[in-house]
Amino acid sequence: MIGGPGDEERRLGRLVRAHNRWRGREVFNLLASENALSPTALRYLGSDLAGRYTLPIPTTANGERRTNDYGGTRYTDQIESLANAAAARIFHGRFATTRPLSGHIAAISALAPLLPRHSKILAVPPADGGYDGYAPGFLPAMLDYVVRPLPAVPQTHELLAEPAVEEIRRERPNAVVLGQSFFLFPYPLRPIAEAAHEQGALVFYDASHVLGLVAGGVFQDPIREGADVLYGSTHKSFPGPQGGLLVTDREDLFSQLDPALVWRVFDNAHWHRIASLAQTLLELERVGPEYARTVVENSQALGTALSARGLPLVGAERGFTRSHQLHLLVPELLAQWGVGPATLGRRWERQGMITDLVGRIGTAEVTRLGLRPTDMDRLADLMVRAGKDRASVRSEVRSWRREFPTQRFI
Repeated sequence: MIGGPGDEERRLGRLVRAHNRWRGREVFNLLASENALSPTALRYLGSDLAGRYTLPIPTTANGERRTNDYGGTRYTDQIESLANAAAARIFHGRFATTRPLSGHIAAISALAPLLPRHSKILAVPPADGGYDGYAPGFLPAMLDYVVRPLPAVPQTHELLAEPAVEEIRRERPNAVVLGQSFFLFPYPLRPIAEAAHEQGALVFYDASHVLGLVAGGVFQDPIREGADVLYGSTHKSFPGPQGGLLVTDREDLFSQLDPALVWRVFDNAHWHRIASLAQTLLELERVGPEYARTVVENSQALGTALSARGLPLVGAERGFTRSHQLHLLVPELLAQWGVGPATLGRRWERQGMITDLVGRIGTAEVTRLGLRPTDMDRLADLMVRAGKDRASVRSEVRSWRREFPTQRFI
């Protein structure tokens, strides 16, 4: 027999250490869908809570609270209450739950209890920058909904108030689901919400990508602008653990949402993640506005610097972005550089700058490292040299990355 369990354990240890060294100390992460946890939030993920299995206490149909079937919950119950209260404060709702295990599960947790089968929803289609999960073959098929497209502007993927309102009045949906994977600019949310409510429709705001910016008050304020339910994942512009949360200002909706979670959408709620999420929420109460402003400033500065060096980007006439994302202008990229986003992304990764392969560049994690708008010109120079000229800049990237050994905004 060659090798054995001990050898595999040692190999596993080497792989984890190599990953931590590579992603944690040697590269600049420019993925729009990732962020870095604070040391405290990361420590809570590895706490004793990680192995504990306690039921979230469900609410019965008549509003009574069941007794928890598990002992040993004196601290987990308090941790959850603290996390929920922080989420409600930050996102300006009166009711919140941090139990959802992901942004996608948060969507199910919000939609399924409030929309009966055969409901009609409007959502931005993937071709216009929307989330694939809301496309006809995915969540709508699973929940037996009819989905119709909410038209967005080509390239910038923006929703304009007048066309959106017209579509809502024409389709008369049961719900409008906002939120996108390609998300540069805020929505004209008030007129959209008013039109939806005139039709008796609910407005759901999937803030997965922009949750950290919403927390910092620089993108938009969905609950106060008319959304009935806000939900999303907690690891993109929001620098928390992978997971989800859900917030509403409406007691009538939350009284339907909360009891529908346990034994329906999930069972155990992963208390180490909730503790880590609570820590991140509390951190953002202190530093969220400065963090969010810097993210957007970095995005706009990086967009300006990349565009000046000939990288085609969406939205130049609008300042490129008001979020943590920049989008490659793919037809022009192919015409001018002779490469697509996947090839360009692989070139960047080989040189220590990681993006996705579909044309998004994100600034959330490099902002957490401490990069400022004044650093974006240097970063753009490295990206263009590595991407267009195929120059070897890996040693420069690694040397510069070592100048940021600790996080900011914690």
